Amino acid sequence: MITFADFLTNVILQQKVKLIEQLFKKLDEDIKEFQEQTKLTCISGCGRCCSKPDIEATILEMLPLAHHYYTQGSAEQVIEKLIDTVSGICHQFTLSVIGLHGGMCNEYPHRGMVCRLFGFAASRDKYGKPRLVTCKPIKEEMEVNYKNTIKRMQIDLEAPCWVSYYNELQNIDYFLTKDYYPINKALILAIEHVIQYYSHKQPNGLKKAG
Repeated sequence: MITFADFLTNVILQQKVKLIEQLFKKLDEDIKEFQEQTKLTCISGCGRCCSKPDIEATILEMLPLAHHYYTQGSAEQVIEKLIDTVSGICHQFTLSVIGLHGGMCNEYPHRGMVCRLFGFAASRDKYGKPRLVTCKPIKEEMEVNYKNTIKRMQIDLEAPCWVSYYNELQNIDYFLTKDYYPINKALILAIEHVIQYYSHKQPNGLKKAG
């Protein structure tokens, strides 16, 4: 029998995931609009930013992916694979057999906020002016559009704000956003958080697939 406390806990976690996904949707829409205005896009098949081993993320932004793995019945297997790559390249990224940096994200719809923001969001420099946080390939291969974008940002063009979106994420759950970890470690902690929520409810709580 499912108790009211069990039901409430399930609702709380699922509602939290829903709120994160709604925030991601809003961010994706803002980035799409920014890309349309600037004509800046990721270089096809690049993956250079994803192949960096020092990407950091919060636990909360990895929660939708962790919840996805849990409902698919693969949470424990993913943790086992991640243990040896805590400080390495993101577990979701698969390097291409061609080239050094090319590749693709295997869980693109569930990727974290840092993955969504990079390339098309702004931070503030020490003078309070917006600075586009983007990559070398975009700067070099889309040089004209990039320079025009920088000029417009100093006048009237607004890019999605890095800090603003993380503040919105923090409003969902402060404790799961106050620290940053290597992205694979953040995913491990997010999966463990989901497992902890549901473990004492089996077999009457949310059942894993498989």
